[in-house]
Amino acid sequence: MFFTYLRRELRRRRKAALVVASGLALGIALVIVVTSVSSGMSRAQGRVLESLYGLGTDMTVTKAIEPPEEGQTTRRPRFEFDAGDGDEAQQSRDLVTVQGFQSLDASTVDDVAGQDGVADAVGGLGIRVMKIDGEFRRGQVENPGQGGPGGGGGGAVRGGGAAFDVDSYTAYGTDVARQDLGPLTTSKITSGRTFDEDETDAAVVVLDSAWAAGKDLAVGGTLTVSGTEFEVIGIATADSGDAAADVYLPLARAQALADAEAKVTTVYVKAADSQRIEDVKEAIGKNIPGTTVTTSADLAATVSGSLSTASDLASGVGSWLSYLVLGAAFLVAGLLTSSAVSRRVREFGTLKALGWRSGRVTRQVAGEALVNGLVGGALGIALGLAGAWLITALSPTLTAELGGGGAVGNAARGGMRFGGQGGGAGSPQSLDVALTAPVSLATIGLAVALAAAGGLVAGGFGGWRASRLRPADALRRVE
Repeated sequence: MFFTYLRRELRRRRKAALVVASGLALGIALVIVVTSVSSGMSRAQGRVLESLYGLGTDMTVTKAIEPPEEGQTTRRPRFEFDAGDGDEAQQSRDLVTVQGFQSLDASTVDDVAGQDGVADAVGGLGIRVMKIDGEFRRGQVENPGQGGPGGGGGGAVRGGGAAFDVDSYTAYGTDVARQDLGPLTTSKITSGRTFDEDETDAAVVVLDSAWAAGKDLAVGGTLTVSGTEFEVIGIATADSGDAAADVYLPLARAQALADAEAKVTTVYVKAADSQRIEDVKEAIGKNIPGTTVTTSADLAATVSGSLSTASDLASGVGSWLSYLVLGAAFLVAGLLTSSAVSRRVREFGTLKALGWRSGRVTRQVAGEALVNGLVGGALGIALGLAGAWLITALSPTLTAELGGGGAVGNAARGGMRFGGQGGGAGSPQSLDVALTAPVSLATIGLAVALAAAGGLVAGGFGGWRASRLRPADALRRVE
């Protein structure tokens, strides 16, 4: 009897039911879109941090370069060449220096790994290679240019009867036995292979695809650094934005080239529990003094640009707007249901006169409202999925900028991209990411719960109004 009467009443009052369902659908669709966009923002920010920070990395441990003491000056790099017998001769020199941070003892990696709450820790060494090629007669070349990607670049220096071409690029010494942490994880091998675990001291390199293309290098070729020929075994392409370095090589080789044996510049840390990251950070800072611990939350706080603005709008204004619209939809659905019950005074009064109890009438009204809510939920889910699909299909491009100054900025570049894109140490690094709006099963579940809640709210209004009706109300309505 319940379902027969329910089906008949819903069919007879299709327009009223559609109005109630449409109101709920609008609010639920808005919640789905805002929730999915917020999730897309989080994914976009995660991709930005991964491309700058290292996949799976929860924090980095570094040591900032100490400023010179009063009265001291920073000595610029100097290249000295043999003058020969006065005849011009083609010569080449490489200067390899530690990049970005003051070096730490390699034992720091074990110290960090031993801290409570640390699941894994891996060390790496960022270096910079400056190469000068040209004809030299007499004199010196001082402070070669630093333009170009990654703080490097090229140029020509003339002086002392000589003409030289200057080239500069960044390199990263990675622990080949533990490649699951660090900047190399943000790139995919698109040609060749990555390092084997036994290549701890092998003369092999993996090149960034953009840098390799500019240098016309490919798998099987060679890269000469300080007189040593390194075989190119792989080409890596960054998942998003710029690569962390132009060249990746075994850690021991990087240490030898930079004359930094048993040294690292960055320790990449993975926490055992994501909920304890701040506790782990505090423990490392307390037990390993003189270091700077930078978490992904620290980096996220420095991200600006349209990504940050859109994220704030989605999580702030968008969320409040969706909740307000949803609340208004619930209220309107309840009022419309209550109004519909008032128009059915004669019907319900007659049913009570025939022996229906107030509870049965209330359950009938609540059942109709719940079905309306579920129909509204279905419509809302369809509208929400359509909106999320449209956003993903259009893929609006957002820009994320990370400030270049300080330890946080340098940690974001893995301790290597000291100058960002073609700028000085304070230049921000900019990345473009496409916005998506993924809809998870949890979001669908939330929509279903909201639909049921909306139906129950409307049923509560209508049931309360129906429970107050008396058989005499029907008689008065007939008169």
